[in-house]
Amino acid sequence: MLLCDIGNTSYHFLDGKTEYKKYATLFDPSSLHERVYYICVNPQLKNRLRDLKNWIDLSLYTDFSKYYKTIGVDRVAACEAIEDGLIIDAGSAITVDIVKDGVYGGGFIYPGVRAMSQAYKNISSALDYSFNFELDLDKMPKNSQDAISYGYLKTLYSEVVSHNMNIYLTGGFAKEFAKIFKDAKVDEMLIFKGMQKIIKKADLC
Repeated sequence: MLLCDIGNTSYHFLDGKTEYKKYATLFDPSSLHERVYYICVNPQLKNRLRDLKNWIDLSLYTDFSKYYKTIGVDRVAACEAIEDGLIIDAGSAITVDIVKDGVYGGGFIYPGVRAMSQAYKNISSALDYSFNFELDLDKMPKNSQDAISYGYLKTLYSEVVSHNMNIYLTGGFAKEFAKIFKDAKVDEMLIFKGMQKIIKKADLC
């Protein structure tokens, strides 16, 4: 079974147990002739797939009734993968979602690492630092790099831990955020696991 999670810049595939990515600007989806089950948050890329009969849009088989109208299908897929917990998907944006007893409890969207880094840089070139994910969030910073890191990370950290739930980390920056959320479970396959559950529920196998 070939699964594909399509984001803003890439096609992320899972073929059995093998995962790989293709850049959206270089990959031609019509080059694949086997059946592909996909989710997509990029409207332009999704339009390219509409006429490809072997590409199966899982959003058409997903129960959105327990979610809000404008939620991204990638967030839904991640939530479908667990019964209880808080999910942090650390990608181009950071999404945080809560699931309790299989019921969606809400969530929020936070700027991603690159977006926030650019925001600081736009304020002043003196704030052009990478984030320090190893700083001590229990101590007030005494240098500029840690000051912007603290301002960015402490807010997210405080909100997340206030819910006192098991934390699941996924997305491209999951391993970086695992340095902050030390008890979190990193699961880079979380969205794919949710997609597999959607396929099973819809009896598409």
